[in-house]
Amino acid sequence: MSIRALVQGVFAVLLAALPCGAQSAAAPAKAPVSTGVRSDQGQLLKASETFVRELFAWGPNVKVKLGPLSPSSAADFYMVPIEVTLNNRTESGNVFVSKDGKTLLRGEIYDMSADPFAANRAKIRINGNPSRGPANARVTLVEFSDFECPHCRELYEALKTIEAQYPQVRIVHKDFPLNNIHPWAETAAIGAHCAFEQSPAAFWKVHDSIFEDQDLISAENAWEKIVGYAVGAGLNAETFKACLASPGAKKAVAADHAEGVALGIDSTPTVYINGRPLVGGDTATLEQYIDYELAAHPK
Repeated sequence: MSIRALVQGVFAVLLAALPCGAQSAAAPAKAPVSTGVRSDQGQLLKASETFVRELFAWGPNVKVKLGPLSPSSAADFYMVPIEVTLNNRTESGNVFVSKDGKTLLRGEIYDMSADPFAANRAKIRINGNPSRGPANARVTLVEFSDFECPHCRELYEALKTIEAQYPQVRIVHKDFPLNNIHPWAETAAIGAHCAFEQSPAAFWKVHDSIFEDQDLISAENAWEKIVGYAVGAGLNAETFKACLASPGAKKAVAADHAEGVALGIDSTPTVYINGRPLVGGDTATLEQYIDYELAAHPK
């Protein structure tokens, strides 16, 4: 259970811009923090904490940490990290506080003179990851996935339709195992990576087998199952086992995970269509985003 559930959605309201919340950011809300100008940043943070505690009725049992202040895309506002902890569960995100101490915004602020998804694209490494579709595709769909995640399995099924419907789209797989809740996800990710190292084509056979048999895999049998999928895909068993035990393969999976963290990902699946994020991979929304990008980038 997430801390949002513990506080009955209050965090979801405040931290609406987080990737693990609603699929679209909430519209910014404005409220006065105080009257008068505050030049002292410590005082500004203190006033901001007092305000959000009052706004959401957060008593002493809720730990609230704000700061440090940093510049935002709006010159008159600071971006303020906020971390909220209840019953040893923590959520974090950002709010924006005006430099004069009069206004607090939740949601996101965008620079209308810039591409809002350019920063995401700059953080995503495409080459060196398993992919299907043309290398020069006008639209690239990057999926951060966890092999043990039921919702990732649903997206796996949906992407079969997407791939058939949009053969001109490149689909890129990245690993984001949620090790704290999925005990065999990392083993599966390492195994899939080892399949890719031996044969990029075999990767997809192993990938598909893991998702198809997701309900049959456990932490106890994951190694044996994944070796079986690799052999079934035509890979050399001994080479595959050596890779599965190697620190290099684990490091490659960790690199994907670190990339996802840098993008702000904390739930799976999370998909990027030409850098445009979508949490959960709803099929209708995927189609909407792909259609838009195809129209926006004609041949």
